[in-house]
Amino acid sequence: MLTAAAQTATQSELQTAGEPSATGEVQTVPEDSKAETAPTPREIGDTTRDTTTLSKIWTLDECLRYALENNIQLRQSRNDYLSGIEDTKEAKAAMLPSLTASTMQGFTNYPSTNVSDRNTYTGTYGIDAGLTLYEGGKLRTTVKQQQLQNRIDELSVAESENDIRIAIVQAYLQALYAAEAVTVAANTAEVSQAQRDRAEELWKAGSISRVDFAQLESQLASDRYQVTVARTSLDNYRLQLKQLLELDITEEMNLAAPVIQESEVLSALPAKAAIYATALEAMPEIKRGELAVESAELGIRQAQAGFYPSVTLTAGIGTGHMSNGGYESGSQVWNRFNENVGLTLSIPIFSNRKNRTAVNKARLEAENSRLSWLDLQKTLLRDVESAYLDAVSAQSQYRAATEKERYARESFDLTQEQFNLGVKNTVELITAQNEWSSARQEVLQAKYMALLNIELLNIYQGRDTTTIN
Repeated sequence: MLTAAAQTATQSELQTAGEPSATGEVQTVPEDSKAETAPTPREIGDTTRDTTTLSKIWTLDECLRYALENNIQLRQSRNDYLSGIEDTKEAKAAMLPSLTASTMQGFTNYPSTNVSDRNTYTGTYGIDAGLTLYEGGKLRTTVKQQQLQNRIDELSVAESENDIRIAIVQAYLQALYAAEAVTVAANTAEVSQAQRDRAEELWKAGSISRVDFAQLESQLASDRYQVTVARTSLDNYRLQLKQLLELDITEEMNLAAPVIQESEVLSALPAKAAIYATALEAMPEIKRGELAVESAELGIRQAQAGFYPSVTLTAGIGTGHMSNGGYESGSQVWNRFNENVGLTLSIPIFSNRKNRTAVNKARLEAENSRLSWLDLQKTLLRDVESAYLDAVSAQSQYRAATEKERYARESFDLTQEQFNLGVKNTVELITAQNEWSSARQEVLQAKYMALLNIELLNIYQGRDTTTIN
């Protein structure tokens, strides 16, 4: 389960994935632009390399399917579950009779007699069976407890699958955020390049000073640097996702860039209480905690069985022969044929307090299991409340940031026109551009924070991801 601290860390990472920002879909940049180019909407990959071979483009669904099928730790968890199934079969078989066959062949030499026919050869043969008739219900309790453990192991696998889903969704969204940051950084650098070229013409014409021209050149260099920072951030997040998928070093990690509609970012959320109620039923760790309490209560009954007597039934048949017995071996086998049956009653009287200690510890374990179950419910409540609040806040911020970006863009366009006419100076132009860039960044951050927390709420409710496919 994703903790509130982990969500906070993810939010911080989204905010620092790149200084540039975006207002919406991934855009393309003309190839003849002097600024750095950005990834196209079709794929998010390494745009600095000219690849000659086609590489796989990963969607979120494909990432999830691949991870759930191939994750090493998850496969180990599934093997542990299958191993527990074998333990259950063994526990059930312990209630059945045991049956063993045995034989012993012996030779005895008497060297002091110096008579070889005094040496003897013996053989015995037997079949023995045993059955526990009563042991205070310990065997049946063990079977029930093991069956519960099988279910617990199965839920643990489901819990691990959810953890993988959350990690993949986080990494994928971070990569998408970084990709849009690259696009916006490249577009910003392209605008700065055009401003610098226009300023050069004005400077040569004597309309602006060398200082104003130098300021715009500095702004262009800064924007190009931000492209490099954003591109590095994208590479890092793609690498994180690749490592989560445990891909080979030769595999490329190119991501499909979905077109995310505003309606998806601002999708209506169910009531918080309804989400939590659904999560209590859907999240496997909650059911696992409940079954752990039942298993611990069975552990008390199993410990109490130590105070009860045990009854064991044994039976067997046997025979044998001896070479120096005066009879043929075949006759001896028949004549020495025997049967036996026995009933053993074992009554515990004093066990150095082992049984009492076992019962007390089992009760404490049951209480700890109940507390752990309660803690799981409270942890889930905190996670749901945090994700819900973050989703609602991000949606509100997205609405406000979108409006702010629209006016900042309009202000920048007007300032740019006035700069070209000589009405505005360089400082005013750069300030307007930076305000627009900051507004775009706020839109981008709010957009992906809303998407992330909506997806977390979907996972908590046992739903498939729906907004970024």
